[in-house]
Amino acid sequence: MDAPSGGFSRRTCIGMLMSALAGCRSSAALPPASQPEIAITIDDFDLNASTPLFDPDARNTQILDALRAMRVQAAAFVCGRRVDNPDGRRRLAPWSDAGHILANHTYSHWHYPDTGFDKFSADVLRGEAVIASYATFRKWFRFPYLKEGATAEQRDRMRAFLKANGYRMGYVTVDASDWAIDARLRKRLAEDPHAALDGYRAFYLEHLWDRTQFYDRLAREVLQRPVKHTLLIHHNLAAALFLPDLLQMYVQRGWRIIDAETAFQDPLFAAEPDILPAGESVLWAMAKQSGRFADLRYPAEDEVYERRRMDELKL
Repeated sequence: MDAPSGGFSRRTCIGMLMSALAGCRSSAALPPASQPEIAITIDDFDLNASTPLFDPDARNTQILDALRAMRVQAAAFVCGRRVDNPDGRRRLAPWSDAGHILANHTYSHWHYPDTGFDKFSADVLRGEAVIASYATFRKWFRFPYLKEGATAEQRDRMRAFLKANGYRMGYVTVDASDWAIDARLRKRLAEDPHAALDGYRAFYLEHLWDRTQFYDRLAREVLQRPVKHTLLIHHNLAAALFLPDLLQMYVQRGWRIIDAETAFQDPLFAAEPDILPAGESVLWAMAKQSGRFADLRYPAEDEVYERRRMDELKL
């Protein structure tokens, strides 16, 4: 389904991306060894929910097409209950068929600090059962809301459980509030289906670039080296509309977009930050643990931080 006047149609978005990124991996200005690198990771996968502009199939196809145009494999951190039905499984299958990693984001998307260990650990295994049959399933795990425990006992017990079940952490390096932009976008379109989308697109790119620069600086200050970044976005309307522009932005600004499997080979992802509450971007957590950054906000990312800017822009 095409976007209304003032927005971006699926054909327009993909066409723009294909023309802008033709030969992108060979045409970047910087030699590969010196380019900052980032992988796309996508959370939740509510594949049955309709949104303004797109039905579930169209939204799913739009995101897949953007990744296909880049010739890059993402990591999909799947909330099991959102695909545990025939339509959900049908819409998830093309992700595996295209080579994208399918990983565990629990079944119910519970907030671990408020959930008992036995209940939460059982939910992890229930989530695994939904996606384990797909060819590209990997035992990577990401906590809902990036919250890994309120106490040392809670944190360490889950870490031990995941290791015992063969899991590794699917940490985020670049966290953001794309979900908050998406909520405002959907609200506006519900009120006015013909609303212009340019302002939302511009702020989406502005916000994600700002957060990318922040976490990249943090990596270089904490680790004294560049890292292979993992960007967190969500399977939502904003991604369906603006992911082609986001990928184009990274390439135009000298970044290399890499496969998620490549990114997770960085030794950074074996870290076990010793902070409480546990969680957030792994880079944020390591910065917090270092004790050298007194001004780190908590939670690291939240809608409240972007509200004033969106209000100013009348988004």
